[in-house]
Amino acid sequence: MPIAGPCGISGRVTRRLDRFDIDLLNLLQEDNLATAEALARVVPLSPSAIARRLRALREDGLIAADMAILAPDLTADRLRAFVQVQVHEHAEERGIARLRAGLAAAPEVQLLVNLAGPVDLLVLVVTRSMREFNAFADRYFAGDPCVRRYETSVVKNEIKNRPAVRLTLQDVSG
Repeated sequence: MPIAGPCGISGRVTRRLDRFDIDLLNLLQEDNLATAEALARVVPLSPSAIARRLRALREDGLIAADMAILAPDLTADRLRAFVQVQVHEHAEERGIARLRAGLAAAPEVQLLVNLAGPVDLLVLVVTRSMREFNAFADRYFAGDPCVRRYETSVVKNEIKNRPAVRLTLQDVSG
């Protein structure tokens, strides 16, 4: 699927990317604070051309966010749990949409995805304690009539957390 500009209804991007854009996007996923001058040492473009491309990539929505990933030592005492949610087979779509919207808006939710298979949603919940997690689970899962069942797995330790997606030229060829 070629990458080409902001996502529309089809989920495809409409802006054509070239190898320079791909290189810049990959480098920014490693260090989003890299200056145009530093990037120009790796990507054979002038710093001003790189700055223009980065501005266009951001304006086109191909860079969704610039954010800091906190050191594990800073957040090591947080309780992190993956919750697998199964909704009732005959639940109203409005109710399921309300559940998704509520979870998406909750500051404790770090990841929310729809799944295919026996589980409908996977939710990564981060709280300060088991008490806070239990209150969250009661509010969003146990108390929701759309939820058939949910199962929780608590994270013991983090082995890898790298939310980068390596792009290649195949991503821009038709």
